[in-house]
Amino acid sequence: MDGLCGFVYSLKTALKLAMTVCDGTKNFLSTTGNSEIQYNLMKTRYNNCDIVMGNLEIIMTDHTRDFSFLESIKEVTGYILFAINEFSRLPLDHLRIIRGSTLYEDQYALAVMVNYQRDGEHGLQELGLTHLTEILRGGVKIIHNKYLSYAPQVNWLDIVKDGSAQIMIEDNGPEKPCHKACGDVPCWGPGNDTYRVRPQCSGRCFGRNPSECCHVECAGGCTGPKDTDCFACRNFNNSGSCVPQCPQTVIYNKLTYRMEPNPNAKYQYGSICVTQCPKNFVVDGSSCVSNCPSNKMEVEKNGVKTCEPCKGLCPKVCHGTSWTDSNRETVDARNIESFINCTKIQGSLNFLVTGIEGDPFNDVPPLDPEKLKIFNTVEEITGVYFLNIQSWPANMSDLSVFSNLQTIRGRKLYNYALLVVKINSLTSLGLRSLQNINDGAVYIKGNKNLCYHDTVNWTRLLGSRPQKRSKLLDVTDNQKKDECVKENHVCHPLCSSDGCWGPGPDQCVSCKKYSRGGTCVPDCMFLTGKQREFATKSGECLPCHPECKVQEGKETCTGPGANKCLACASLKDGPHCVSMCPEGVMGQEGTIFKYPDKEGNCKPCHNNCTQRCTGPGIGDCTISSRYISGQMTTAIVLGVIALIFASFSIFVLSILYRRSLAIRRKRAMRRYMMNSESFEPLEDKGTKYEPRTLKPSELRKIRLLGNGVFGSVHKGVWIPEGDTVKLPVAIKTIDDRSGRRTFSDVTDHMRMMASLNHINVVRTLGICPGNSLQLVTPLNRQGSLLAHVKKNKGKLSPQRLLNWCVQIAKGMNYLEENRMVHRNLAARNVLLNDNFTAQVSDYGIADLLYSDDKKYYCNEPKTPIRWMALESILFRRYTHQSDVWSYGVTIWEMMSYGAEPYSTMRPQEVPDLLEKGERLPQPQICTIDVYMVMVKCWMIDENVRPTFKELASEFTRMARDPPRYLVIKVRQLHHSTAILNPSSGTGYLPMTSGAMWQSRSRLNSARTVSESSEGCGTGMEMEMGEDFPLAGSLKRRRHREDSAYVSQRDSMSGGPPETPSPEMEEEDQNGYVLPGGSPERGDTITVNLQHTNSYCLEMTSSCDTAVSMEVRGSYTRSKDNSDSEQQGSSEVEYEYMDIRGGEKLEGPPVRDPPPPPAPVRMSSKVEEEEDEYVEDSNYHYTNRQPKLRQALQDKKELNVEGTEADEYEDMDCFSAPPPGGNGVVYQNLQREENGAAGQTESFDNPGYWHSRMFLKPSAVPT
Repeated sequence: MDGLCGFVYSLKTALKLAMTVCDGTKNFLSTTGNSEIQYNLMKTRYNNCDIVMGNLEIIMTDHTRDFSFLESIKEVTGYILFAINEFSRLPLDHLRIIRGSTLYEDQYALAVMVNYQRDGEHGLQELGLTHLTEILRGGVKIIHNKYLSYAPQVNWLDIVKDGSAQIMIEDNGPEKPCHKACGDVPCWGPGNDTYRVRPQCSGRCFGRNPSECCHVECAGGCTGPKDTDCFACRNFNNSGSCVPQCPQTVIYNKLTYRMEPNPNAKYQYGSICVTQCPKNFVVDGSSCVSNCPSNKMEVEKNGVKTCEPCKGLCPKVCHGTSWTDSNRETVDARNIESFINCTKIQGSLNFLVTGIEGDPFNDVPPLDPEKLKIFNTVEEITGVYFLNIQSWPANMSDLSVFSNLQTIRGRKLYNYALLVVKINSLTSLGLRSLQNINDGAVYIKGNKNLCYHDTVNWTRLLGSRPQKRSKLLDVTDNQKKDECVKENHVCHPLCSSDGCWGPGPDQCVSCKKYSRGGTCVPDCMFLTGKQREFATKSGECLPCHPECKVQEGKETCTGPGANKCLACASLKDGPHCVSMCPEGVMGQEGTIFKYPDKEGNCKPCHNNCTQRCTGPGIGDCTISSRYISGQMTTAIVLGVIALIFASFSIFVLSILYRRSLAIRRKRAMRRYMMNSESFEPLEDKGTKYEPRTLKPSELRKIRLLGNGVFGSVHKGVWIPEGDTVKLPVAIKTIDDRSGRRTFSDVTDHMRMMASLNHINVVRTLGICPGNSLQLVTPLNRQGSLLAHVKKNKGKLSPQRLLNWCVQIAKGMNYLEENRMVHRNLAARNVLLNDNFTAQVSDYGIADLLYSDDKKYYCNEPKTPIRWMALESILFRRYTHQSDVWSYGVTIWEMMSYGAEPYSTMRPQEVPDLLEKGERLPQPQICTIDVYMVMVKCWMIDENVRPTFKELASEFTRMARDPPRYLVIKVRQLHHSTAILNPSSGTGYLPMTSGAMWQSRSRLNSARTVSESSEGCGTGMEMEMGEDFPLAGSLKRRRHREDSAYVSQRDSMSGGPPETPSPEMEEEDQNGYVLPGGSPERGDTITVNLQHTNSYCLEMTSSCDTAVSMEVRGSYTRSKDNSDSEQQGSSEVEYEYMDIRGGEKLEGPPVRDPPPPPAPVRMSSKVEEEEDEYVEDSNYHYTNRQPKLRQALQDKKELNVEGTEADEYEDMDCFSAPPPGGNGVVYQNLQREENGAAGQTESFDNPGYWHSRMFLKPSAVPT
């Protein structure tokens, strides 16, 4: 269709679509003619236009113009420019999308600028873009619009889809309120046309429901959910449907597995799919383009112009030099770049001195000789003066940059076509491809070193003009022929008599025999070589067809094509060699099918065969393709089913095989790691397990896990002899560094260690004797208890911590029942299995090295002083009760999340600290109940410490109500700072009386944390005016007898009659106690309580010599005691300890007289109410304590050797002091004369949980 301004056509008729497309403009801020002409052009261009293919530009228009013809525009593919106008409204009410294929100032898809009358009142007040919802590319620029008040308020971030695009809205009119119907939604103008955003859809929506969203290919909104309901398409419009791309020109045929032409192909024209491109466009692939790309050329096929790839360089015509243009008189450094990739020069090429050597007058630099290679692509020159060379670089001896020049085509007969004058550097011309000089003369003269020119047959090049050849050729005054011969500047022997352009076989004008690729060769590869050749009439060697069979001793082919082969490599169809016989080829009489015979010739099938065949008869015809297809389908289905069944069978068999391996491994684990290997017959001592004696070949160490006192531990595997299973184990290698012991024989102690089997004891699976003893145990992958509590500080529940206390106590009780003293119990020697069950390890190892106490030298290095009981440090006496002490330290480690005991003290100071009565401080998470259990484990008298059975029962009771005994909270409890013993600034528990203790806050109930402990008052009791002596008093008027108190008192007094025994408790297999699992209480620590009628130590006839004490926690001795010590008395004085709240009493304590003796009041049942009070009996406990340091002589300081593991310290001997020396006073121990000999009463601090009241007759040192 013709338009006033250019190409305007209607897709409604030409492309059969129900919309009109018009061309846009690209004038920016310039105009065409006056205002009237410009307006008429726009009206003609955009009238009834639906899609603007390009840019919509409206500039410099006054307020009297009517732009109602713009209302039909729905889409603009480029940008919209609206600038320097005076009318008040732009009527683009139906515009929905701006694609932004081209951008204004390379940034903006919408530019609205300076739209107001300079000296008047007219100007743009509102944009009529009420339906604009999409700007796919580019930003928005709205500036300097004096009266525009509404559009800047619109949410442009939602309309502009490019998140990186710039949105500039500046210097516009003041904001005005929108219509009341708009509410808070921004508007385009004063009416009720608002811009609304439905957030329920990722794109646009057509309703209020969350499911009423437009299709993903829609742009600008829609009327329904389909791709045909879109107002505009995001990508392409294919006959009314929005699609991501137009139907491609080639499609993949899944049956033939090939790309085939698509009969329904369409081409992309802007955002529309069309069946054919407009006349002024060409087809490039599946798109309509205005010009072919640089690597393609325009070719017309079947009346359609298409872009086809060029063979090599695409033809490119360039203008040569010109005498009339001062800038292009010669080829120079300024214009040589314009000849890049030129194949045809329209005009002349002049090479003058001013171009080669430069022109200083015109500021032209010399030409780089390397840039002359640009002319390698030139194939043809046409013009008046064609190739004029009057100057040439001195380092170039030929004109080989024109080696591809084939034709010099003249337009004027009498001018020169080739002129080479006075170039002394030339030795040859090098125009190896020059075949024709149509018109013009050849002038080669004054080149003193030029050879080979006289060998060229110029007559053949000049063509058929015999009457004027002599006038057209002037090749004289160059180097003489004799001198050229003397310098060996002669043609190659393979060149013909037509001469040559230079040395070598590739410079021949023509070849004497044959040529291959422009180079003369003596012969073609007729009989030799992998690729056989034939020769053309001109002597060119060309390869035979690939289907020709290589012949030995004779030619393979006689010419090009498959019909020139002397023998075929595969099959032969008539005269042609083919790779396969034709099948289904359309012929003149129908479809052709052929089959190969025995000789490899293709023969036609029977006439009645409708498909392929295997022979000439009708019986050789193959069945129909449909039947074959059905059979193939059946076969494929059956094959798929069989494949699925086989895969499923393999999968099931693999699972069964893996399961069988797992079962075998599990059985092997059960056989080797849970059951003993053999039994000895019954003897007097009962059944005894025989340990497995392993060979070194059965063990493989993988990596080192750690080093200890007695050796090293490796992770390894145990491969039992005669079996293939690999069992993960830990291998502990024990070395006697002193060299006093060897492990070549299995001792009774080894048998005892191997026979132990308990869930809370790491079992010894086998023993490998030798110079170094190797003990094989199961591999606990969870590591030690010490590492676990350090790693999970603050994450462990009270239930788990108390369960571990129970499990360790049960494991140690099992060792005690089997008369096995551990000697080295610590958190590092408690391992966790995969179920996080605590298991005691490293038991009995010290007895392997030192089976007799007399042989256990006191100067043995690396002794765990911080975990040892005092009698073990001083006397090297190891019993089950010394293990109880270590158990208390282990529990303290666990409750302190892996803190090292006495970490701030030197090991030499630990014994003195213990003798003074100081102990480890109370862990933050522990209530006084749990801490009292630890304190009982640290009693000086080993006979009053609880047994492991009692400890297990007590912690079992606590584990049923964990939050009552362990306080683990994120928020730090508010409490006062404890007053420490001045003897040490490390915060250890002073065992002296009168120390001030911190109070504990209540935990979500009326009961305080410390209410459940005996001998320790609460803040509530102090407020009620109860009598609380500072130190030493055992009298209390009354106490709470709630459940916590009764449970503890029961634990001291034997418990209620109905308390079940530990054997009656229900626990899981791992020894875990569940909270609230049973309403009954477990067995508690049983003690015999006896009252005394003494309140203070009876040193005089009166009671005025009470225990002396210091508020800061230091201890003192009475005068009588001091005198007795000076006289060599061996009596030792012990002071009381009391635990108090943090509140300080303002007045001195009022002490009541000691009450008369009274029988012990045993609680028969647990009280129901917490606040019920009963009268409390006065408890006073005494302890007949042996003189611990009676035999000590000289005390040496402890020495620390090296800087090895912190948990072990070096020790030295302690010798007894000389007789009559100063005795040592131990705190918290009663004077000896206060108890009768042999009495069974035991002393415990009245402010703490009371200890067992009888000596343990079964405590036997081992």
